[in-house]
Amino acid sequence: MNMLRRLGILSLIVLLNSCDKSIDQPSLTVYEPAGLDTKGGQWKTFVLASTDEVTVPAPLTTESSAYKAELQELKSLNITADQQKTIDYWSAGGVYRWNELARTLAANYNLPPVYDEIQKKYPVPDAANPTAEPKFPFCNPPYASRMFAYLGVAQYDALVAAWKYKYQYNRLSPAKVDAGITSKLPVTDLPSYPSEDAVVAAASFEVLKVMFPGEVAKLTATYEAHRNSRIWAKANVRSDLEAGEALGKAVAAKVIARAKADGMGAANNQAAVAAMIADAKARGLRKEWTSLDAPARPPMLPTFGNVKTWNFTEAQKVTMRPSPPPALGSAGFEKDLQELRDMGKKLTRDQHRIASYWSDGVGSYTPPGHWNREAANLTRKYKENELRAARTMALVGTSLMDAGIACWDTKFYYYTPRPFQVDHAVRSTIGTPNFPSFTSGHSTFSGAAATVLAYLFPNDADAMQALATEASLSRIYGCIHYRSDSDVGLVHGKAVGEYAIKRAQLDGAGR
Repeated sequence: MNMLRRLGILSLIVLLNSCDKSIDQPSLTVYEPAGLDTKGGQWKTFVLASTDEVTVPAPLTTESSAYKAELQELKSLNITADQQKTIDYWSAGGVYRWNELARTLAANYNLPPVYDEIQKKYPVPDAANPTAEPKFPFCNPPYASRMFAYLGVAQYDALVAAWKYKYQYNRLSPAKVDAGITSKLPVTDLPSYPSEDAVVAAASFEVLKVMFPGEVAKLTATYEAHRNSRIWAKANVRSDLEAGEALGKAVAAKVIARAKADGMGAANNQAAVAAMIADAKARGLRKEWTSLDAPARPPMLPTFGNVKTWNFTEAQKVTMRPSPPPALGSAGFEKDLQELRDMGKKLTRDQHRIASYWSDGVGSYTPPGHWNREAANLTRKYKENELRAARTMALVGTSLMDAGIACWDTKFYYYTPRPFQVDHAVRSTIGTPNFPSFTSGHSTFSGAAATVLAYLFPNDADAMQALATEASLSRIYGCIHYRSDSDVGLVHGKAVGEYAIKRAQLDGAGR
């Protein structure tokens, strides 16, 4: 790499590091949920074998002096303007806001390590020293998909347990117990103990601390603000929050234990690469993918395809694996390559817009984050309560992680080269990712998420499928994927999403 190029990349990384890519959302109005899902405590969980694995003690009775003292605390509150802003912010929903924060963190940490001229290698971020350069984690698409999955599962499993105990104890909200209390948020018949907001805050906080260990201070402040907002809004008493916090932490511990044993620690096994290439060549590969960075960068997480899936088995993953792409030099391959040669000469303004919109590269919250946002917005559009919103995010999150695993398994099974490596006349307009071409990650992620969202929100099915198609085409417009990469990836992603739907059909929640 020449010095000017190196300095340019270094300057870019410094700039990205210096800018907090916070997700700037418009003000969001509070809504009363479309339904309460009173039987939600019976829904099937992901990690918990049963909600009996976690217990919540019986609450104080509403006639007890201790509970009345908690009510008096709410009555005596005088809310400041800043506290009102915090109430308004969290009134959008805890599930929604914690996923929004997760996307911000993903964008801030989606920075590939810069080449170390002294060590003559690309350093690997160190989880034991997360604030040292390069910061841990490098939140690339596979890492982001996994993070969103565990966040969604922790929120969902914890809320299923919360719903069970809410209706078991049936202690209503402070404003329903005492007419002298006026809540600043809508008051429903949903029992108040344990607090669903405290459950979401604690579960999210614990998971994101593990995923982003260098952000504990920011996460702690966020957690405290979320928790305090419920007191300031007079929506919960302290014992509601304390029970919710304990429950959220207990469930998060079980979810984190699953994460520690899912094989992610071995997802960057560079020693396995030589055998992968040899195996692909034995199956007929004529030209393998190589890194286009200078110096060559090790491929991104070559063994991520071995990480434990959520909604299908290892055997089903292998069965789902796509057939080989068109062979180098075949008529099908030449047709795909010629399309890209021509694309660079006649790319329309709209095609360029699509390629840029879906680029989701360095400094973005990645393709999984793109779909996490779509899912979160749909939970608000349809006024889902916290439990149902968490179910949506968990189903989409696990399908995205499964899609990443299945796609990476395919990429490193076939090890196909990018178009530019075959013909230098093909030029990418959006940068070239550091892993093999077949199949398209965007297409697989998008096919999976759109399939799940189309099932959950049938009125938006056409819109979701159109987005997935656009995301897939964007990789052709950017000249970094052959059409076969994108077309097959969409089909593969749909198959991944269908497994999540099978799970959803059996979890007791209805659609």
